[in-house]
Amino acid sequence: MSKSSASASGHALWSKMPKANAELFALTYGSLVTELIRDYDNADEVNSQLDRIGHSIGVRCVDEFLSKAEVSGINIPPCQTMKDTADVVARIGFRMFLGVSAEVANHAPDGSAFSLFLYDNPLSIFVELPTAEEAAAINGGSGGCDLSKIKYSNVYCGVIRGALEQVNLKVTCRFVKDALRGDEVNEIRVELKEVLVDGAGDDYGED
Repeated sequence: MSKSSASASGHALWSKMPKANAELFALTYGSLVTELIRDYDNADEVNSQLDRIGHSIGVRCVDEFLSKAEVSGINIPPCQTMKDTADVVARIGFRMFLGVSAEVANHAPDGSAFSLFLYDNPLSIFVELPTAEEAAAINGGSGGCDLSKIKYSNVYCGVIRGALEQVNLKVTCRFVKDALRGDEVNEIRVELKEVLVDGAGDDYGED
């Protein structure tokens, strides 16, 4: 599937999706992150929980993705390489579910990894993360959750991981650049770890 075709498919599927108010969407997600911080009071655990929540979402997104494509008469050809997979995730998946597209770059020489660059992040439109010094001041030396270490949009990594597992690709995902930490763009690194036997993703259980 060409880039232009993938982009057109993403726009077509986005037009079929029910829309939520962008501000309400961002605030609702912010409430979720806030609740996790209150419950766990540890940045690493909050980040892990966001990934787990995303994974649960991702395993369901694939069915929605395929059913909407079928109803809309859009043919999504099987991905033969990780490059094909990256284009579908970036240009169709992100557009369909979030109304934004990601750019793909930094493919590994062996084709086993790629980066997704997200310039518009609808989850973080009202968010500022404190620096380490500011976070320490907020906690007052009490040893509470270090807010500077929160990977605020880590749910994306879980969604990608869960969705690709459903098509038998076990991957790791991590933010290597984060606009909330002062980087110019959000970069998610996706690395293939294993091609699962057919159906393994269906029975996959959370750790």
